[in-house]
Amino acid sequence: MRDAAATTRFARTDDVGLGGRLRALRVAAGLTQTGLAGSRCSKEYVSQIERGKTRPTEETVAWLAGELGVDAQYLARGVSVDHRNRLEALLTRAEALSESHRDGEAVEVFREARAEISDVGSPELELRALAGEGWSLQELGSPRDAIAVLQRARELSEQVGFSDVDRADVLFRLGCARYRISSIPTAIGLLDEALELTERSGLPCDLLRARILAWRSRCRRRQSDYEAAREDVERAIELARAMDDPRVVAGTYFQASLVAEKMGHWVLARQYAQQAKAIYQELNDERNTGRLMLNLGGLQLLLGHPEQAIDHLTTSFALAVEAGSQPDAAQALGSLAAVHEHLGDHEAADEHARKALDLLAGREDFLDEIGQSSLVLGRSLLERGRLDEAEECFRAADAAFEQMESVAHRTGAWVALGDLAERRGDAREAARWYRNAAEALAVVRF
Repeated sequence: MRDAAATTRFARTDDVGLGGRLRALRVAAGLTQTGLAGSRCSKEYVSQIERGKTRPTEETVAWLAGELGVDAQYLARGVSVDHRNRLEALLTRAEALSESHRDGEAVEVFREARAEISDVGSPELELRALAGEGWSLQELGSPRDAIAVLQRARELSEQVGFSDVDRADVLFRLGCARYRISSIPTAIGLLDEALELTERSGLPCDLLRARILAWRSRCRRRQSDYEAAREDVERAIELARAMDDPRVVAGTYFQASLVAEKMGHWVLARQYAQQAKAIYQELNDERNTGRLMLNLGGLQLLLGHPEQAIDHLTTSFALAVEAGSQPDAAQALGSLAAVHEHLGDHEAADEHARKALDLLAGREDFLDEIGQSSLVLGRSLLERGRLDEAEECFRAADAAFEQMESVAHRTGAWVALGDLAERRGDAREAARWYRNAAEALAVVRF
């Protein structure tokens, strides 16, 4: 699921840099501190402003700007009104591209804006550009590049003048990027810290809280802590509904569906998924609609309706292709492979699984999907007696799940390796794999 492209407006509240600009402009105008102060204030007051010891009122800033013949916004923030408006328009365009899933274009525009912002020195706009670029990079499948950008945003947000909500938003994005590389404990730590900042800020930020909780629910689900995941997503739904933001509401319903599925509540999961899909359709968001069709297809299979599952997954694949989303198309193909394997059509399962793996090659942010498609491909090979090839697939799946640091996922690969050993007539080896899986599952459940 793609969360709403985060478009938080970072609000810097101090005047860091004003003193330096005031001094430079005064010297350029050939004025002494006494000459600039005139009869309005003292030389000492001007000196304190230049040294950053005193923060002038907006009225005083406007008067100083008038005396120096410059724009008040430029004196206060380092950017003229016209230039600032142009930069904000550029950032707004980039954020709109990100929300429309055109993240490659969004990154280009964010970088264009950052290049201009660096020339004028506006920390507020720079933070907004860094945060937006980091979000789009992780959506493009470059989470490590996103982390590098967001670390710079984090350092910037620690400066005096940014609010706790600004810092929380950056930590939230960092947590999401860490989740993408399966660094789940670190992701949870960042999301915990982000949530704490929002709660102590005293500022209205319930939508950000909802996003943080929804992503922390993802992390809990990956850790197989489904009760904690359920609690987080229910809080997220409550916040999103209260704010009446349809995109965030849809995202929380999506997560609630995934949690309910893991807990075995398939009818409830389908209900949440259908609610999310209806909202995304109203928003004309075909990409997320396709993702919900993928989820619904899997639920139809669990509910014993494989033919309906194929219909849903075929639609999901078509929407992914239309949206130009290679990972979404791969997930639809992987799920189709699983349905065909369930129906005993091993050739079709083989074909779809291989296509899915080709599309996901090198994507460390889709290790779960790579592992699952490898398992399905291995099963199809096993059933056709191609045992050595099946073993390669099962071990590839185990390697992907190991990289995810998910023992619960690895047990699926171990059971498959046990089935392979049994097919080879090696009962001792089969028992070893089954025992490893059973013991691991017992620990996870405990």
